[in-house]
Amino acid sequence: MKKFIPSCGVVLLVAAGSLSAQEQAVDATTVTAATEQVETSVGTAVPAAVATTVTLPKDTLIKVSPVAEITSKKMKEGTTREFRVAEEIRRDGVTIVPLNAPVVATVSWRTGKGIFGKSAKFELTFTSIVLDGKTYDLTGTHRQEGRGNTAAALLVSGIITGRSAVMVPDQVVNARTAEDITIVAS
Repeated sequence: MKKFIPSCGVVLLVAAGSLSAQEQAVDATTVTAATEQVETSVGTAVPAAVATTVTLPKDTLIKVSPVAEITSKKMKEGTTREFRVAEEIRRDGVTIVPLNAPVVATVSWRTGKGIFGKSAKFELTFTSIVLDGKTYDLTGTHRQEGRGNTAAALLVSGIITGRSAVMVPDQVVNARTAEDITIVAS
């Protein structure tokens, strides 16, 4: 029995020495397989994350809302307005269009309020969205009208004007993708 215990200690030392040699051998070689692998600091190989390509087709609906209040007062055709994505879009478990992604719209038409209760109106044309630093084209328009005041104008014979057209930040409107959007996710 006394002989058995020291021999076990020798076996453990020899096994520890060979394990250290195996670790050194793994560190010195690169492990490759059919799939791409990454070597950890210990020397073991693990599968790397596989990149996934997901495409959002042309004409996909994107819900957006203005960053700040937009009013027809002092608005000029051709100026731009900032919007943000109101609902993220996911496909196959991958976020393609994240919440709050920046969207740009251009004022394409505008009328001011007038006498006899005529309300102001404007139209915005969505032009682009920025995703992961890349700009993609959008399509779609939104027309906003102020409330008219014709009943009061008839009573006071034309002195009353309509109201300005206003969009508020929590108002959600629709834009559409003008092209396929392909995202490579890892």
